[in-house]
Amino acid sequence: MKQMKKIVALLMVLVMVVGLCACGGSKDDKVLKIGIIQLVKHDALDRTYQGFVDELEELGYVDGENVEIDYQVASGEQANCLSIAEGMVNDGKDLIFAIATPAAQAAASKTTEIPILISAVTDPAGSGLVASNDEPGGNVSGTSDLTPVADQIKMLKEILPNAKTIAVLYCSNESNSEIQLNLAKEAAKENDLEVVEASVSSSNEIQQMVTSLAGRVDAIYAPTDNTIAAGMETVSMVATQEGIPVICGEAGMVKAGGLITYALDYYDLGVATARQADKIFKGEAETATMAIEYLGGDTLKYAVNTAVADQLKITIPQAILDVATIYQ
Repeated sequence: MKQMKKIVALLMVLVMVVGLCACGGSKDDKVLKIGIIQLVKHDALDRTYQGFVDELEELGYVDGENVEIDYQVASGEQANCLSIAEGMVNDGKDLIFAIATPAAQAAASKTTEIPILISAVTDPAGSGLVASNDEPGGNVSGTSDLTPVADQIKMLKEILPNAKTIAVLYCSNESNSEIQLNLAKEAAKENDLEVVEASVSSSNEIQQMVTSLAGRVDAIYAPTDNTIAAGMETVSMVATQEGIPVICGEAGMVKAGGLITYALDYYDLGVATARQADKIFKGEAETATMAIEYLGGDTLKYAVNTAVADQLKITIPQAILDVATIYQ
């Protein structure tokens, strides 16, 4: 009988040890819940998302294994961004990745606790997302897609030396575009160019606006604006028909029918943001002290649509064509 009691006691101890081991390992074995809010589907934002998830996997975060990725697109509607963000907060995500300014603003309005990483946002501080881009000071950090506006306007003048007036085509509802408009105005002045502000409030106005520019401008500058990027095929269809070259803020817009760009690669933005997420998950960094990251220098690339160049009878310098991504 005593022997039986000893065996039972030993078994109970073993059960407790196994239980404690299981509890001790639960933190390491936790499946991290990542929510991704993307404003709208277009090439630049899609590449940002893809770069993020690809790099996460390279870093060992595999969806369906040790992470659970909830990816939702808001179809360009701010109300959808807010609804998606609220759902992710209620679900207790460990991190939210917000792609584009309206998505970032929606996420930031719903939580001050969950770490939020943003991307495809031109000026996080200017958009009210962080205290400053160097020292965010809260639960938001990430990467900026601030495009080299001055370099792009200079490139426009070099390719179109006879240009005197350009239109800046943008959506008035996007704060990131207002920032780029002001940068474009400064750069245009330095290159002896007059600027016509061509703003739309929705994609439904794009065709009429571009048509109205015929005979008034020598070129269109389209910055990294989500509404214009999503409607770039319409922009290209009308502008090319009217003989107006479109200088773009990023390569996806060139692929969709713009003439040329010199810009960062949005895939690289996603990669950089995934590396920030890795540091947060490992406890090596916090959003409050993680500066907004900018890409530039060697990461900037040319992209040219040679079919559009041929149609408009514009000669692109061979030095650019030699290093550019070519779309036809």
